[in-house]
Amino acid sequence: MKKLTSIICLSFLIFSAMAQNVMTSEMLWSLGRVAGIGISTDGKSAVYSVSKYDVATNEKSTTYYAVPIVGGAAAQIADPFELVADQSLSPDGAHKIFHRSVKINSVSGKDYYPDMDKSEVQIYNDLMYRHWDTWSDGSYNHVFMSNADGTEEVDIMKNKTFHSPTQPFGDESDYIWGPRGRKILYVTKTKAGSAYATSTNTDIFSYDLNTLTTTNLTKGMMGYDNSPAYSKYGILAWFSMARDGYESDKNDIIIMDRFGKKNLTEKWDGTVSSFKWAEDGKDIYFVAPVGGEKHLFSVDYPGKSKKQPVVKQITKGQFDVTGIVGQSGKTLVVTRTDMNHAKELYTVNLSDGKMKQLSHVNDEVYQSIGLSKVEKKMVTTTDNKQMVTWVIYPPDFDPNKKYPTLLYCQGGPQGALSQFYSYRWNFQLMAANGYIIVAPNRRGMPGHGVEWNEQISKDYGGQNMQDYLAAIDAMAKEPYVDADRLGAVGASYGGYSVFYLAGTHNKRFKTFISHDGIFNWRSMYGTTEELFFVNWDIGGAYWDTDNAAAQKSYAEFNPIDKVKNWDTPIMIVQGGKDYRVPIGQGLEAYQAAQLLGIKSRLIYLPNENHWVLSAQNGIVWQREFFRWLEETL
Repeated sequence: MKKLTSIICLSFLIFSAMAQNVMTSEMLWSLGRVAGIGISTDGKSAVYSVSKYDVATNEKSTTYYAVPIVGGAAAQIADPFELVADQSLSPDGAHKIFHRSVKINSVSGKDYYPDMDKSEVQIYNDLMYRHWDTWSDGSYNHVFMSNADGTEEVDIMKNKTFHSPTQPFGDESDYIWGPRGRKILYVTKTKAGSAYATSTNTDIFSYDLNTLTTTNLTKGMMGYDNSPAYSKYGILAWFSMARDGYESDKNDIIIMDRFGKKNLTEKWDGTVSSFKWAEDGKDIYFVAPVGGEKHLFSVDYPGKSKKQPVVKQITKGQFDVTGIVGQSGKTLVVTRTDMNHAKELYTVNLSDGKMKQLSHVNDEVYQSIGLSKVEKKMVTTTDNKQMVTWVIYPPDFDPNKKYPTLLYCQGGPQGALSQFYSYRWNFQLMAANGYIIVAPNRRGMPGHGVEWNEQISKDYGGQNMQDYLAAIDAMAKEPYVDADRLGAVGASYGGYSVFYLAGTHNKRFKTFISHDGIFNWRSMYGTTEELFFVNWDIGGAYWDTDNAAAQKSYAEFNPIDKVKNWDTPIMIVQGGKDYRVPIGQGLEAYQAAQLLGIKSRLIYLPNENHWVLSAQNGIVWQREFFRWLEETL
């Protein structure tokens, strides 16, 4: 009996010790990162990849798996396209399409002066000389067609000075075969220089293999048009935004058939993030943010009927559907996350929306640690609106204790603050280090109607800043929140928010962390690459004195003009290859803090862009994040 009691006690101690384990930076970077590839041609398996980082070597490796859709063990495979249809092949299998970089324009010193082949000069005569994290070298992505064996290559965009895939984030989905293999569709922006930098107008072009002619299918549609996809009956669908220059405009699904074009989601008060045709061609499934989450929806294809298409929400719950892998009969395979779990594959029963986990890449890790409690709270804003606010608690949360608390400021500014799982701004990791995180769905975020989403443009320091303060003030009243130990953290627009709050917070916060944040709107306008962003969101150029919206942004919403009020420790992180929010922003802010005598630290990442992509850089980032909080909070 004593022996049995000892075993029980030992088992309890082991279980308790396991429950005390929490997420660490190293554990986070050891997770397998799942990406759905497609459904096998026999409809029986879902195919996906798992990428892992080796921190010691700073290298990433990828393996491929197939898992039965009815459930069961996943099997490693060598080549996913032995099971999944290769979309680069024409319907008859005779040809394939691919893309390659083609040198067209002279840029380097040796381009102009071949005898100066060791020069390092770059010569530009127009804008878009750099984009995201890369300087232009005069090359353009072009779509090619060849025989299936790779012979007889043809550049279908020959001599054109524009990109397909589009830059900086376009991929193979930017070009597809027509349903009978007689045409190739591709997405591009047919602009150059200043016009390119100030426009979001991409179009979908159709190249006819018989006539060798190219037709613009979206002529007169002035915003982003991309992601073309055909149904089984040859009906074309794509994403479209209506307004040129507005990168976060309402994203709708357009279809084109023999009756013309139709906007399927025009009357729906939301914005779409990804879609896939149903197997039978009667519906389109799509993912969209809603109420602080991302869920699966459907919209019907009405054909020649004039009735308004009906949008239906299929999944519900405290999680994000992050993408659609494919369909097999009455089952859809999607990827899903929540704030406690990285992406995995799930099946969705299309009849009732019920979901079942299909891949189990990281189950063992999560079963070995304590998970955070994630709570959705509704906060009343200063203009009497109800705002979704996520609150994430430490795994061993005790309501009788007081905890330091972080206000998380989301980027975008129109990025959805949903049940995402980030490998940098990871709420699970923050909570595991003993912090409560407050993450408000402030003005500017999708998922709460178009009006809420659009309010932030040209009002950067206005209502959304009040939304932030409403959320942290409401939480500061809770007995378990230490109101004397509040911090504010964020990146991109979130970094801007931190800089702005540092000059306006009225001593609410004890510490700040800003990553790649906008500090000075004038120098930002003079050095950022995609000018359509600043033109739309702050109103235009600083020299345009007749532009009231722009002048208000520069006069009232410029963090540099409030730096005289800074009185709180601040850590500033800046990527050296960030051309969206260039290096001067972080350096100006750090220099100001140092000269003001404020405790401050600069974390400079010379080879990172607007994100942190290297494993070792990511872990150092997180160690410095928590070291700073330990010192200042």
